[in-house]
Amino acid sequence: MVNDFWIAMGSLNINVMESDPVLFSFFLIFTSAAVLATLALFTRQPLVVAYIAIGVILGPSGTSLISDPSLISSIAKIGIIFLLFLLGLDMQPSKLGNMLGSALLVGLASCAAFFAVGFAVGILFGYTQLESLIIGVAMMFSSTIIGIKLLPTTVLHHRRTGELVVSLLLIQDVIAIIVLLVLTGGFLEYSSVDKLLKVGLALPLLIGFAWLFVNFVLLKLLAKFDAFLEYVFLLAIGWCLGLSELATYAGLSHEIGAFIAGVSVATSPIAQYIAVNLRPLRDFFLVMFFFSLGAGFQLGLLSHVLIPALVMATLVLVLKPIVFHGLLRNRSESNTNSWEIGFRLGQISEFSLLIAYIASAELLIGEDASHLIQATAILTFLLSSYIVVFRYPTPIAVSDRLRRD
Repeated sequence: MVNDFWIAMGSLNINVMESDPVLFSFFLIFTSAAVLATLALFTRQPLVVAYIAIGVILGPSGTSLISDPSLISSIAKIGIIFLLFLLGLDMQPSKLGNMLGSALLVGLASCAAFFAVGFAVGILFGYTQLESLIIGVAMMFSSTIIGIKLLPTTVLHHRRTGELVVSLLLIQDVIAIIVLLVLTGGFLEYSSVDKLLKVGLALPLLIGFAWLFVNFVLLKLLAKFDAFLEYVFLLAIGWCLGLSELATYAGLSHEIGAFIAGVSVATSPIAQYIAVNLRPLRDFFLVMFFFSLGAGFQLGLLSHVLIPALVMATLVLVLKPIVFHGLLRNRSESNTNSWEIGFRLGQISEFSLLIAYIASAELLIGEDASHLIQATAILTFLLSSYIVVFRYPTPIAVSDRLRRD
C-alpha cells in the first residue's frame, strides 16, 4: 500500500510537469488550505498551524508535490511587506498614547523576562550567542491571533481584560516591528562606520520624502478622488510597493519602506478604509508565507530540536501566565483578571515565525535554531488555545457556559 501511494505521487508529479506549475501550485496550496482550515476550525486550532501543516505535507519533506517552493517563497515575502504596511497604518500617535500608558511597564518587563528565558535555553542547548539572542527575542511576543480572536467582543471592547490584552499586544507589536526592521535592514551586518552613516542618512531622508509626498501629493489625490474606491485601493498599493522599492535603492529594505509608507498615511481619514480593504490581499500572501515556512521545515531535523522545543514550550506555557500575573498584581490588577490575561497571552507569536524566517534568510541563525522557534510556536499555539478555550469565555468555547460572542 505504501509503495502504491508513492508510485501514485510520482505519476501525479509527472502529470504536473505537463500543466502550468505555478497555477498547479496555487491550486494545491489554497484548496488544501481550505480543507485543513475547516478541520482546524472544527477542532478549535489556530489557522496558522493549518497553513504550516500544508507546507510540510506538500513540500519536500512530505509528498514533494511542490518540490521547489522558492517561487512561492519569493511571492510570500509580499505578505510581510503588506503586513508591515498595515501595522504602520495602525500606528496613530493618539492611539499609542491612549493605550500604552497603564501597560507599558508590564509589557517591557515581561518582554525582558521572556527574552532572558529564551536566551538561557538557547545557551543551555549549545546554540551560538547570536542564535540564542534571536531565540530569546522570538520568545518575547504573544500571539495576536489567539489573544484577540479568542476574546469575546464584549470583553474586547467593554472590560478591563480586553483593554489590557490589546495594550500589551500593541506594545509587543511595536517591539516586534523594531526587531523586524533591524533584521531586514541588515543593521547587524554593518561593522564599518561608513555603512552605519549611510543608513543613518538614508532613513531620515526616506522618512522626510514620505512625509512631503503624502502631505503635498497623496492626500490631495485622495481628497479629490475618494469617491472612486478602486482608485484609493490602487493608490494605496502603489504607495506601499513604491516606497518599499525606493527603500532598497537607499540601501534599506522593502520592509522598512513599507512600514514608513503605512505610518506616513496613518493620520489620514482614509487610513482605516485602506487598512480594511488591504487585509484580504495581505491574508492571501500570508497564507503563502506560512505555507513556504512549512515547506522549508525539514522533518529530518525535528529529532535535533525536539527536546529543546519541548523544554522551551513548557517554560513558555508555565512561566508566561505566572510572569504576567505577578506584574499585573504589582500594578493593582485583580487576582482573577491577572491570571486570565496571563493565560490568554501564554504562547509565542506569529511574529516569532517571521523572526525565524527572516533571521534564517539573512544567515543570522542556522536551520536548527529556526526549527526550534517554529516547533515551539506550533506547540504553544496548540496547547495555549486548548487552555483558553476550556477555561475562559471565548466565541468558540465547547461549553455553553463559556461561549460568548
